[in-house]
Amino acid sequence: MRLEDYPKEPRFDAAVLSNERITDAAAEEVRELVLAIDRPDFEYEIGQCIGVLSEGPAEFGGSLHHRLYSVASAPGAGAGGKPEVTIVVKRCNYIDEYSGEEYRGTSSNYLCDLTPGQHLSITGPFGIPFKIPPDPEANLLLIGMGTGIAPFRGLVKHIYEDHGEWKGKVTLLYGAHTGLELLYMNEHRDDFTKYYDEETFEAFKALSPRPSWADPIAWDYALEERASEIWNRLSEEHTFVYVAGLKAIRDHLDELFGDMCGSPESWQAKKQGMIDEGRWVELLY
Repeated sequence: MRLEDYPKEPRFDAAVLSNERITDAAAEEVRELVLAIDRPDFEYEIGQCIGVLSEGPAEFGGSLHHRLYSVASAPGAGAGGKPEVTIVVKRCNYIDEYSGEEYRGTSSNYLCDLTPGQHLSITGPFGIPFKIPPDPEANLLLIGMGTGIAPFRGLVKHIYEDHGEWKGKVTLLYGAHTGLELLYMNEHRDDFTKYYDEETFEAFKALSPRPSWADPIAWDYALEERASEIWNRLSEEHTFVYVAGLKAIRDHLDELFGDMCGSPESWQAKKQGMIDEGRWVELLY
C-alpha cells in the first residue's frame, strides 16, 4: 500500500507530553515523543503505525504532509486517563542532487522541534500488528533495523511486564551502521537492559564492519554465528518472526535464509507458509 493511499481522515488531536533525544550527541539525531491522544476510545496494537499531518514549506506550496511512524509503546492510558502513544523520529535532511542545496525533511523536523504542551494532528492506526502468540511457550525472533526497533520496545515490554511468565525464547537481532546509532541499546538509553536477566530473552547487535566506508550492516555475520540455532527455531511450528525497518532488509534476509534453507525457492516456499499461518510479519518502510 502506497503512502498516499492511507486516509487522512479521521484526524485526532494529540498533545506532546515529552520529546527526548535518545541518541548520543555524536550520532544522528533520533528523538522519542510521547503523545496523549484526545480521544478516550483511540485504540492501537503493537506493531501498528500512526500518521502525522504537517504543513509543508510555503515555498513549495505548503502542501499537507502525511507520514507514518511506528508505535514504540504498548497500549495504555496515562495519568490523565487519555491513551498515550510513543513514537521514534529520526531528524532527516536531504541534499538536492542537482543544486547541491540542503533541505529539511518536513515531517521529521516538524516532530523533532515540537515541545511539551504543543498539539498536532494524527491519523490511524494502520498496519498489521505484531500479536503476542497465545501460547506462552512460543518462540519469537525479532529482527529490526534503525528506527525499526520501535515496535519491539513495546512488544518486549508487554511480554515481560504485562503478559506474565513467558517460557518461549525471545531473540532480538538489531542492526545499525555504528553502535552510536543503536536505539534503546546505547549508553544514553538502554531500555532492554531490564530484560537481560530474563532467561528467555537474548539480544544481538549487527553493525557495519567499516561504518565510515558505508559498508552494509553485517546481518550475515550476526545470523551465521547462530545459523544452526536460528534454523532449528524456524523449523518449529510455534516460532514467530517479526521484521521491522527499511525495505532493503527484506532482500538481504531472503538471501541469508535462502542459504540456510538450501535454495531461494525452498526458502520462499517456507516463508510463504509462515506468512499464511501468521507466523511471519513484516513492517517495512
